[in-house]
Amino acid sequence: MIRALYLAACSSLIALIFLCLAWELRLAPVQPGGSWLALKCLPLLAPLFGILNGRRYTYQWASMLILLYFTEGIVRATSDQGIGQLLAVAETLLALIFFAATVAYARLTRPSAQADRPARASDSAGRK
Repeated sequence: MIRALYLAACSSLIALIFLCLAWELRLAPVQPGGSWLALKCLPLLAPLFGILNGRRYTYQWASMLILLYFTEGIVRATSDQGIGQLLAVAETLLALIFFAATVAYARLTRPSAQADRPARASDSAGRK
């Protein structure tokens, strides 16, 4: 379960970085030829190595950072037209996946959850 959450967080974060770059440089830039909005992917680079290394603290604060991208996705999904709207929906979905994965990962890897895990296994074995 923890491995699946780790992979979901890593893949959605990397996909979101590439989506932001492709969106603002090629697919549907605000200005023809690309725009400075491509720099919006820079804050996503801050938690990248912590997420890839499985650092619990990074998962905690990155779950709050991603809410900015969720908000942008919702706003642009309701205000843009055409491919920009589809890209905004994709951004929203990737942000939701990342948020859910980071919150669940942080919860399952907290020290008290790991201390409870062997007790639960022995309880279920004793009931059989």
